[in-house]
Amino acid sequence: MNEANASPTTTAPGDGNVLVEIQNLKKYFPVKGGKGEGRYVRAVEDVSFQIHEGETLGLVGESGCGKTTLGRTIIRLYDPTEGRIFYRGQDITTAKMLPYRRKMQIIFQDPAASLDPRMTVGEIVGEALDIHGLTDTKQDRKDRIAELLSQVGLNSEQANRYPHEFSGGQQQRIGIARALAVQPEFIVCDEPISALDVSIQSQIVNMLEDMQAELKLTYLFIAHDISVVRHISNRIGVMYLGKLVELTESYELNRNPLHPYTQTLLSAVPIPDPQKSREKHRMILEGDIPSPINPPTGCRFHTRCPYAMERCKTEDPPFLEHAPGHFAACHLL
Repeated sequence: MNEANASPTTTAPGDGNVLVEIQNLKKYFPVKGGKGEGRYVRAVEDVSFQIHEGETLGLVGESGCGKTTLGRTIIRLYDPTEGRIFYRGQDITTAKMLPYRRKMQIIFQDPAASLDPRMTVGEIVGEALDIHGLTDTKQDRKDRIAELLSQVGLNSEQANRYPHEFSGGQQQRIGIARALAVQPEFIVCDEPISALDVSIQSQIVNMLEDMQAELKLTYLFIAHDISVVRHISNRIGVMYLGKLVELTESYELNRNPLHPYTQTLLSAVPIPDPQKSREKHRMILEGDIPSPINPPTGCRFHTRCPYAMERCKTEDPPFLEHAPGHFAACHLL
């Protein structure tokens, strides 16, 4: 076993080039007012991994585990508290981000909240074209907006409408068109389907997969539904209370989950066969997620883990490679 002091890696599709790398990334938010004054919410704690060009890295975990904060910190919507962020080998931890905004984009979780209600769809999608000077004339701009809307299943006539005139699924398509406007290489998909009806979710996921193949995109796909993540992802990382507890290929994670928390998440995935569903063993976690302001000592999962030992209460388990490309942080392994 080799300790993953740097960034865990596995073979990825494409040429295997590392597009994004984070090393020991931390993000703390100061608590203002009340009894927590002077303390910090430890949203992301010492996370390291690489994302290879052309792959989809899924990130799962319960609400509040730090997934969204991690995604936003990687593309520098939040400045990291500690650690380093690399894009194609360039350290962008403190770099000016305007040149990188064309390369790194985000699709937000709540499409309605992420679209300015005072702007038309054409203005929303075309804003990035204006900022980066990507079109020369008004006609070029109009044509490019129509092309982007067509790419996400909308038509050019809808460019003059406002966000409230669209359904949730259509609003998310507008958000995707906005992200695609600058022709990015890397997109953080921050729970892009969690606010949508189930019937629409599959359409958005299929569209993201088609666009990835066509435009050679790389995704960080964040969700709390592990069944969706394992469908779209090449590799999956599992987060708990700000820390990465397991990382491996999607098939391997579902076939052989090592960390008790991952096993719990997988046991909760429903099975469409009633007979098999009744026979399936489900692991039920007791208690609530501890506060990220005052996380437990040792392994952060020990307060809810059915297999916790005394060692787990005092010693933080290292993130180790237990099989080729399969990393986990657990004293039981």
